[in-house]
Amino acid sequence: MPPSQTRRPIAARSSAWARALAGWLARSQVTPNQISGFSVLVAGLGAGALLILAPIPGLLCFALSIQLRLVCNLLDGMVAVEGGKKSALGALYNEFPDRLADSLLIVAAGYAVGLSWLGWWGALAAALTAYVRVFGGALGLEQRFNGVMAKPQRMAVLTVAAILGAVEWGIWDTRYALTVGAWLVAVGASVTCVTRTLEIARQLEE
Repeated sequence: MPPSQTRRPIAARSSAWARALAGWLARSQVTPNQISGFSVLVAGLGAGALLILAPIPGLLCFALSIQLRLVCNLLDGMVAVEGGKKSALGALYNEFPDRLADSLLIVAAGYAVGLSWLGWWGALAAALTAYVRVFGGALGLEQRFNGVMAKPQRMAVLTVAAILGAVEWGIWDTRYALTVGAWLVAVGASVTCVTRTLEIARQLEE
C-alpha cells in the first residue's frame, strides 16, 4: 500500500524568493503555526474588504489577500519542514486554517454578488475536496491533490475574477466576472470531490 502523501507539490518552493523568505522566518521567532494562523487573518481582512469597501478597492484588496494567503500557505510548510521548526500541532495547523481561509474568501464572494447560497455551496465543496483527500490518506492511500478545482485553481479563479471585476466595475458597474468566478469555484470544487472519490475507489479496487 503506498504511503500517504500529506504535502501539496508546489513549484514555488524552489524559487529564490521563497527560499530566502522562509530561511529568514526560520531564523526568527516566528513559528509555522503562527504563519498558518496569519493566513486566516489575511483571508478575513480580504473578505471584509470585499464586502465593506467601495467595489474597486474592495475587489483589489480581495485579490491581494488571496495571494498573501497563498504565500502564507507556502511559507508555513517551508519553515516547518526545510526550516526544521515542526511542532506537535503542525498537522492541525496545516489543515484547519486552510479550511477557514477558504470559507471566508469563497463565502464573501457569494455575498458580494448577491448569491449567498452560491458562496456557501462553494465553501462546502472546497472543504469536502480536502475531506476526501484526507480520507484517502486515512485509508492508507496516497493523498491526491489533483482536480479541476483544487486549492491553487480556486484561488487563481477568484484572484482573476476579482481583478477583472474591478476593471468591469470601473467601465460598466457590473459584477459578472466575480459571479462567474464564484460559479466556477462551486461547480469545479464539486466535480473535484467526485473525481477524487472515484480515484480512491479505483485505488481500493486495485
